[in-house]
Amino acid sequence: MNINIHKSSPKKKGCILLPFFEDEVDHQLIATHAGESSELDFNGGFKQKLTLYPVARNKVLLLGLGKRNKSNQAADAFRNLAFKKHKRFGDRLIVLMDHLPEDLLIEAGIGLQMAQYKIGAYKTDQDKASGFFAAKYPVHVVHTSKDATSLFEEGVAIGETRNQMMRLVDMPADRKTPAYLGKYAQQSGKKHGFKVKIHNKSALKKLGCEAILAVGRGSEQPPVMIEMEYKPKGLKSKKPKLGLAGKGITFDTGGLSIKGSNNMHYMKSDMGGAAAVIGAMELASKLKLNIHVVGIVCASENSVDALSIRPGDIIGSYSGKSIEIIDTDAEGRLVLADGLAYLKKKHQPEIMVDLATLTGSCVRTFGYACGGLFSNDDDLANRLMKAGQKVRERVWRLPIWDDYSGDIHSDVADVRNFSGKPINGAIAAAKFLEVFTNEHPSWAHLDIAGVAFGSSEYTKMKAATGYGPRLLLNFMRSIS
Repeated sequence: MNINIHKSSPKKKGCILLPFFEDEVDHQLIATHAGESSELDFNGGFKQKLTLYPVARNKVLLLGLGKRNKSNQAADAFRNLAFKKHKRFGDRLIVLMDHLPEDLLIEAGIGLQMAQYKIGAYKTDQDKASGFFAAKYPVHVVHTSKDATSLFEEGVAIGETRNQMMRLVDMPADRKTPAYLGKYAQQSGKKHGFKVKIHNKSALKKLGCEAILAVGRGSEQPPVMIEMEYKPKGLKSKKPKLGLAGKGITFDTGGLSIKGSNNMHYMKSDMGGAAAVIGAMELASKLKLNIHVVGIVCASENSVDALSIRPGDIIGSYSGKSIEIIDTDAEGRLVLADGLAYLKKKHQPEIMVDLATLTGSCVRTFGYACGGLFSNDDDLANRLMKAGQKVRERVWRLPIWDDYSGDIHSDVADVRNFSGKPINGAIAAAKFLEVFTNEHPSWAHLDIAGVAFGSSEYTKMKAATGYGPRLLLNFMRSIS
């Protein structure tokens, strides 16, 4: 998009977009641009659309944003309109927003940018991008706020990053190897201004990251650990305020505890936590946040081979603790065990947060409405819940009481990776991860299995949602 910000309506021909909150439709404003009477079947309900074709005037599109107290869903209304009705935009889109609060400019930027995402990257019959999807398509936004340009451009920046993370999550595993994730992070760091270091297989051996290596033993694609750091110029902190860790399983067969075939093709998405962390690093750097943050992504592929770890095996870890393998499909917590321990020892951040598409148990608990939140710090938990609620990337807290410690007890090792019980699986996974935080006083685990990937109105099959980066952006702003 070629973005232009105006204080008043530009004297250009183009499709006019008029968004309204529910039951706040300004019929006089509509009449000014379309010459229509107030007798319109339109009340501004969420995603409601109406096209007006006034004689000798610009075409006018009316868009419903829903209720004002749910304005955090407005981005999806803009995305929905642009994705489904872009052919009606013509050669130019003029978005009139001066009657709306200035924070809606961010939502508009996000939504219009995310509408540009198309999942069919590997289709051979794709046409050249044209119309709204062309790189230089002109979008004129009207708002009198002095911050209008920066707000709308921030929305576009957020939308761009979310699109990139969706591309990563939706990318097939034969192309999205652990090494590819590392290369993407390096390119992003170079482009946006954060440091990236890749620990390859030999480096992981030297570090003693035995859990990451164990998960990757059955794959021809060697694992990597991606270490990212963003520190704004002039900030004198030696230790990061925030440390992030993301599960980056680029494909998950379940290992020898193999998954069923019905949905295994969706296991390319098992690196949604890694995408959230990489996206957060991008946004912190792109938007020049005043916070020192480190991100660790533990990337591996969980495959089946003669070298694969077996149920009953004992493996080591970066922390020095031994782990009994009960289920090889509980592999995400293994790579995160090394990532969390490394993050704590190497960087000693004030706050640690990990994100992972970790358990079906969390999906059975919350469905697809929110992620699970586990934390040993009440203030941190409250901040994360508020940050997510504000941008509709919600998390809800579950307990990690000591009552659940027995689920990870092992007679033969320091800890076991799975309880074997059909109950409280998400909590048991969180208790396992807690062991490898080495009693860090401010840690949170986000199980995003139900919200990072799922059914979508923009695709016929399940696809990435872009969940995570915006939640973390909002959280980073709350603590910076």
